[in-house]
Amino acid sequence: MKRDVFQGREIDMIKQSRKFILVLINDLAVEQLNVIPVGFNNNIIWNVGHLIWAQQEVCYRRSGFKIQVEDKYFSPFRSGSKPDAFADEKEIIVIKQLLISTIDQFITDLENNVFIIDDAVSGLSFHDWLHAGYIMALKRLV
Repeated sequence: MKRDVFQGREIDMIKQSRKFILVLINDLAVEQLNVIPVGFNNNIIWNVGHLIWAQQEVCYRRSGFKIQVEDKYFSPFRSGSKPDAFADEKEIIVIKQLLISTIDQFITDLENNVFIIDDAVSGLSFHDWLHAGYIMALKRLV
């Protein structure tokens, strides 16, 4: 199934949210990305990794396909989890790259009819922007 106009807009919204998040966190130090402020369960880098987890979970794993990222960039960011380790600079660089590359791969897979995704795209767009809000709140506190 080629991307229809609706899916195209939704996927563009996802890419926009992810680019916005990268700009938002670009000026933060490794330590700031790892801080869990009082009253929060997670930190900024966990929220970024969680977006990768959600897209891989919904679009690949639940559809019966292999996830496109190493497990260390998947399992630690599942819903309900909390950061269990300090993300170093190398890991943060990979997470930032995966934020965009996983969406680019998803677009390629859709265009090549690898699978059919419908409502998942809308849900991902909403989910990405929701976490962008969490990241903005966290950034004010770090």
